[in-house]
Amino acid sequence: MARRHWYHYAIALAIMAAGWEALALSLHTPAFPRLAEATRAFVEAFSGGPGLQHFYTSLYRVTLSTVISLVVGIPWGLYLGRSGGPIGNVLVYLLHPIPKVVFLPVIIVVMGIGDTSKIFLITLVILFQVVVTVRDAAAGVGQGLIRSVKSLGGSEWHIFRHVILPASLPGIFTALRLVTGTAVAVLFFAETYATKYGLGSLVWDAWSMRQYGLMFAGVMAMALMGFGFYVLLDWAERVICPWADSQR
Repeated sequence: MARRHWYHYAIALAIMAAGWEALALSLHTPAFPRLAEATRAFVEAFSGGPGLQHFYTSLYRVTLSTVISLVVGIPWGLYLGRSGGPIGNVLVYLLHPIPKVVFLPVIIVVMGIGDTSKIFLITLVILFQVVVTVRDAAAGVGQGLIRSVKSLGGSEWHIFRHVILPASLPGIFTALRLVTGTAVAVLFFAETYATKYGLGSLVWDAWSMRQYGLMFAGVMAMALMGFGFYVLLDWAERVICPWADSQR
């Protein structure tokens, strides 16, 4: 993975800013404000007070949901990739396509309107993305590597520790990138129901009151959250599995 320098980010931001301005000028509607207006609303909302509480609440929900999905999904995916058999894979095929967000009203009735129901929904949505991605990474490990370790007297633990897990790490980081983006997207839906704090609630309330600058400030905060996760994951992948970085 090529390392990005500051000017790469500057060029990307310039392209996005130019696109934003062009779209705002062409639409010419209060529902899509100019970049300066949205930026001013962002600074006012997140320089302190309730805006930061909205951000930290959403960050907590996304982070905890991601951790839970990894703790459950990585072992599950590794098992399916190496010895899960057809029944385990068919169960994933049957459960993964179900649109979990439709169960939000039921989840709220069972778990209440607090953090638990929202974290459960986000985890339920992203869990199978982890399982499928990790399963494919584990299943793609070359048999030649496994036979080499066996020929040296390696046990199943040695094969897992020195072959399966290192070879699956890039796939695990791919799963992380997928689920953090999805988690932020699902977050908006989860926080529009019966909640006081959270970026989704902030965006929804601002839209209902036609405070479009504040609405886009919330969208910008969600984008920055996702961007922060991606930068952190890029750094962690370079540190934890540099062999994958050198092969790209």
